[in-house]
Amino acid sequence: MSDLLFYEPRDGHAGVPGLDHDPLNAIVAPRPIGWISTLAEDGTRNLAPYSFFNLFNYRPPIIGFASMGWKDSAANITATGEFVWNLVTRDLADAMNASAATVGPEVDEFDLAKLATVPSRLVKPPRVAASPVAFECRHTQTLRLKTTDGRELDQWMILGEVIGIHIAPALIADGAYQTAAAHPILRGGGPADYFEIGADALFKMPRPG
Repeated sequence: MSDLLFYEPRDGHAGVPGLDHDPLNAIVAPRPIGWISTLAEDGTRNLAPYSFFNLFNYRPPIIGFASMGWKDSAANITATGEFVWNLVTRDLADAMNASAATVGPEVDEFDLAKLATVPSRLVKPPRVAASPVAFECRHTQTLRLKTTDGRELDQWMILGEVIGIHIAPALIADGAYQTAAAHPILRGGGPADYFEIGADALFKMPRPG
């Protein structure tokens, strides 16, 4: 197609006619949410959502998220080596949003979002009691992101190996996890856009042999 809009991100999008908002996080969307629970060294609980999150390896399972700035989650994971990922479902959306508030490290976001916790089995950070899926993780790497010219960014990618998985039995049918049954939500673009995954969005396409 020859009529596509084009711009170089280093120059910004403002010079493109009609493109008033940076489209990047709306294009790379919807994205799974990294709802990460950690403990500070003094035992203070922390819970924060990250929209730059994904699964990066299958066996062993490695998940990761990127923090814009050295936030409490990054500091806690570096200090303790542990974290938990909690699945955000539609009924937990408001609580997840509440846990995104910018507050001091002394604030417990579980209390802030009025969320009950349950203990993990293999790591110390607690799980969100109402979340139907949780991954207990041990920290494996922290990567500081860089530009093409080698300039270091205040953006940190934190990876961890999943060592324990909790799944609500209701989400299993015919021996397989049913993605849509949990009604997970995903992050879209802009300051407030989210998407819910439902069964009506499903289509199947087997891989070529």
